[in-house]
Amino acid sequence: MKKIGLDVGQKTIGVAVSDAFGWTAQGLTTIKWDENDIHSADDELAAIINEYEVKEVVVGLPKNMNGSIGERGEACQRYASYLEQKFELKTVLWDERLTTMAAERILIEADMSRKKRKKIIDKMAAAIILQSYLDANK
Repeated sequence: MKKIGLDVGQKTIGVAVSDAFGWTAQGLTTIKWDENDIHSADDELAAIINEYEVKEVVVGLPKNMNGSIGERGEACQRYASYLEQKFELKTVLWDERLTTMAAERILIEADMSRKKRKKIIDKMAAAIILQSYLDANK
């Protein structure tokens, strides 16, 4: 059963997909969207869900360091609820604290330029979110 992981930001959504066994996550793409128009990523997500035969969505939940949910976290909760209804898929919220920083560190260690990092940071963060979820649920 394939799963997708989403790193939902205000302007972009990083997307990662698991293998069929749910063992590994690979960064797939970054979707440009407008958070104020909740439908703006529907077509691209629908295409990914259909192509990869996705059965579950893992949405990164940005918590504050003390574990509380702030404005970004609430926006991700709303989007996860929307996705569950729109695509009729099981949707899970997964703690994503520090995933973007971890992705940035990996890319810096790989000696990737700032310009190239900016293009792939969101899908890398999505892959880290999804891999973390997969590892915890083996």
